[in-house]
Amino acid sequence: MEYPQIRVEHVALEYETFRYRTPIKFGGMAFDRATILNVRVRVRDRAGRRMLGFGSMPLGNVWAFPSRQLSYEQTLGTMQQLAERFTQAVPALEEFGHPLELGLWLEARFLQLTGEVQRQLQLSEPIPKLATLVVGSAFDAAIHDAYGKVLGRPVYHCYGPDCLPGDLSRWLGQEFCGETLEHYLQREPKPRLPLYHLVGALDPLEPDDVVQAVGDGLPETLGEWITFNGLTHLKIKLNGDDLTWDVERVVGVDRVAERVQTQRGINAWWYSLDFNERCGSVDYLLEFLQRLQRRAPRAWPRVQYIEQPTPRDLKGPGRVDLRAASQLKPIVADEALTDLESLYVARDLGYTGVALKACKGQTQSVFLAAAAQKLGMFVCVQDLTCPGASLIHSAGLAAHVPPVAAIEANARQYMPQANRPWEARFPGIFRITDGYMYTGEISGPGLGAVPPETVENL
Repeated sequence: MEYPQIRVEHVALEYETFRYRTPIKFGGMAFDRATILNVRVRVRDRAGRRMLGFGSMPLGNVWAFPSRQLSYEQTLGTMQQLAERFTQAVPALEEFGHPLELGLWLEARFLQLTGEVQRQLQLSEPIPKLATLVVGSAFDAAIHDAYGKVLGRPVYHCYGPDCLPGDLSRWLGQEFCGETLEHYLQREPKPRLPLYHLVGALDPLEPDDVVQAVGDGLPETLGEWITFNGLTHLKIKLNGDDLTWDVERVVGVDRVAERVQTQRGINAWWYSLDFNERCGSVDYLLEFLQRLQRRAPRAWPRVQYIEQPTPRDLKGPGRVDLRAASQLKPIVADEALTDLESLYVARDLGYTGVALKACKGQTQSVFLAAAAQKLGMFVCVQDLTCPGASLIHSAGLAAHVPPVAAIEANARQYMPQANRPWEARFPGIFRITDGYMYTGEISGPGLGAVPPETVENL
């Protein structure tokens, strides 16, 4: 049987930069802008058919390349240099394959090129693997998008045995012998998913917390956002180095949520807690959880999971065993999850869940989705303040992984201007009114964001 395969002939990239309407605090640092990497690829199949694919992703350097030695401009510039090198490397591969095969080959090449850039720039610290994945994800997305468009199908219809020979044991080990991705991915998207709203550490909860109103017509406080979007899911950013502040922040969020949800007639809502690696030990996390139970017993059952409480390094001397804490609530690996090996290491350290992210690559995400489900782990899909096509990509991933129960999307809070050109085409994705994102709208070929384009456009 001849399987449909493509190769990449040409790549072009461009950048967009957006200012946030209000700053976000990550890892103790506030920032107020984002640079989006857009990638177009031209591919052809063995029959000579050509098609364009499109991928987009915020470079997210503060998250992917956190540094106390290098400036924002230096880490962003380094990731842009990676993008330039990857642009040359993708067509140089000259291999035909399924996008999952191409994605794995290219990830290995991207990591080699990252080493070369590291040596060339003589940086004071190494470029993290996560930074390589984030840059590479836009290229990977464009290839998956193009493949689906060549076949005239959503790409999630292209992961079965009619397109991809063999079984998952090729990539995930013998325990997957005889299994394919169709065991772990839905062909059709879930029609809708609840939206997780980000409550940043700098975001005002009450009117008295507003230091300077933005004044752009969008909500200013948490209570206003809950009413405006009909929210039932809140992701709460915490500091991880101030127990009293962290506990009281959850108490404050719960107080506002309880008041507003009661007014709305809503009796069930949920929280996730994100420490962004800032807890120094499992003891800090345990003390936080114990205090929260005592201080806010009504809030406690609303906590669905805890995200990446301790540093992302799972093998160094600073690694933290989280098994005692994960007996109380699911603990999800995010920054620590960069490949299949890290998934198993995280599980052994007590992580009971994984955060899939489109910014780590479509190829890696679908493989990790299968592995996590096989291991019986909690699975969620999270955001990188993704606007436009990158949000459609992320929402599509969430909608096709069966256990995922909600979707995070916060560009509407921080850079809504980047979403406005997309609102009319995908109103159910970009206009939230009842707390749900209507992911069933993502039904076009490829990743579903950009209609097929003629090859003359590249």
